[in-house]
Amino acid sequence: MNSSTFVSESITQTPPIVWTIAGSDSGGGAGIQADLLTMQDLSCHGCSVITTVTAQNSVSVSLVETVSESMLLAQFSSLLADLPPVAIKIGLLASQAQVGILAGCLAQMRAIQMMVPFVVLDPVMVASSGAHFNPINLDFSPLIGLIDLLTPNQHELKRLCSQYALAQDCADVGNNGTQQQQMIRDAKLLSDTFKCHVLAKGGDAQWQQQQAIDVYVSKSVKGASLAHSHAMFMLSSQRIATTNNHGSGCTLSSAIACFIAHDFVIHDAIVLAKAYVNKGLTLGVSLGQGPGVLARTGWPDDLGMMPSIKLVSSDYRTQDRLKQAPLNGFKALHQSLGVYPVLDDLGILKNVLKSGCKTVQYRAKLVTNTDADNRQRLTLEANIIEAIKLGREYHAQLFINDHWQLAIKHGAFGVHLGQEDMAIADLTAIAATGMALGLSSHSYFEALLAHQCSPSYIALGHIFATTTKQMPSAPQGLSKLKRYASLFARHYPTVAIGGIDLSNLEYIAATGVGDAAVVRAVTTADDPAKAYRTLHHKWLQLTRPLPKANLFQEGV
Repeated sequence: MNSSTFVSESITQTPPIVWTIAGSDSGGGAGIQADLLTMQDLSCHGCSVITTVTAQNSVSVSLVETVSESMLLAQFSSLLADLPPVAIKIGLLASQAQVGILAGCLAQMRAIQMMVPFVVLDPVMVASSGAHFNPINLDFSPLIGLIDLLTPNQHELKRLCSQYALAQDCADVGNNGTQQQQMIRDAKLLSDTFKCHVLAKGGDAQWQQQQAIDVYVSKSVKGASLAHSHAMFMLSSQRIATTNNHGSGCTLSSAIACFIAHDFVIHDAIVLAKAYVNKGLTLGVSLGQGPGVLARTGWPDDLGMMPSIKLVSSDYRTQDRLKQAPLNGFKALHQSLGVYPVLDDLGILKNVLKSGCKTVQYRAKLVTNTDADNRQRLTLEANIIEAIKLGREYHAQLFINDHWQLAIKHGAFGVHLGQEDMAIADLTAIAATGMALGLSSHSYFEALLAHQCSPSYIALGHIFATTTKQMPSAPQGLSKLKRYASLFARHYPTVAIGGIDLSNLEYIAATGVGDAAVVRAVTTADDPAKAYRTLHHKWLQLTRPLPKANLFQEGV
């Protein structure tokens, strides 16, 4: 995406195609019907391959009929010839024959398609009313290597682990902590067996009491931080007291497929889908005599509906590497960041401050991280001391990048940390000094981790391609930035960063983000101070327009 891309309401101009392979729910609350409603609501074009026709309402399932094998294959082949998917959600498979046919179709698709779709398997086994949809010993192993995400609830998780002889029974069934560890262990074993990500849902785990806790086991995730690949997380939300929950599992898995189709990494797709389902449950409606259905509420923009995230250690216990907000908090900004230069040269730093800049970041990196080059470390510290001195001299909010110990030692206004440094820094010590804290993020998932620390601002990036540092993530683009800003800008100062210059500043402002960080637009300019002033004045014109003249003044 380039800087002239129109910032539209939807992530993509042409809706991405998402398939649902599932059963039909004549009551409209779950299955194909719930999937298609979700896909439409999330700006995708939904296509369906119907596996089973059910006669059901909100109270009971009276009849289940499996479609013929030829009809199942014909639906798949017809869609593949004309409407290939970006993502596929698989729900109810009613027989072992259907599992085999689908495995063959997915393998063929991978062999002939240039673009391999992301496949989510929601292993539906029992209706919420208690009716069984498929044989109790249905074997999903033919799908190993062909699916990317498995989303079992507690009943399905236990059944799958028992079927593949993976799980050991929890000895202390009355202990919530032990049961939670068992859930994590089961999810990890299932992930290893199926060679895919697993999201084990906790909505039906009544032992979790007031919290609904899902366990997310990730494999390698392209475009995400290395620290968040091959990791386990607990995703917690307040349990929503409602009986309007029919189709919540179908909605979650189809929503994940939709967010993947909109080019979000799986970490993002999962937390977005969780928020989507949480709001759908909160606003669900009762239509019949039984459980009601989820509301369809559009793209998630309510921070309160997002799950909290905790990292799980290798011994299946939560750990505090994903930090929470210190009790005494971080210093608030004295003024908005505006155009926020990120500089590594003290000469440029001084000139930019002299030109009127009131917020700036000093980013100096060590060439090596060994203890051998003590002279380099002494030079770095001397430069940081000088940068902090300049910040005070010009009454500016000066942030030190990464080197939080030196920022504390020499009394900087604030420190800016990336995700990896955030995980190891002593945030309590930073807050205790009264410093401000800025945190980087490159996705919804990372921005939520930053939010859990309650920083002074959250940086969102990288928006455009940048050469200033190597990034694991792809450029986020303007449309994603608009989504991030709509979620976070009401709660935090937000600043976009990455490839921003005078040519695209207008498009950045149009997203609603609070401020804009610049690097090369200042550092590579012939006159960095003049470049800063030009950017600063342009930003003020775009974000703080002068009030229009009063045409109804007396005498006019």
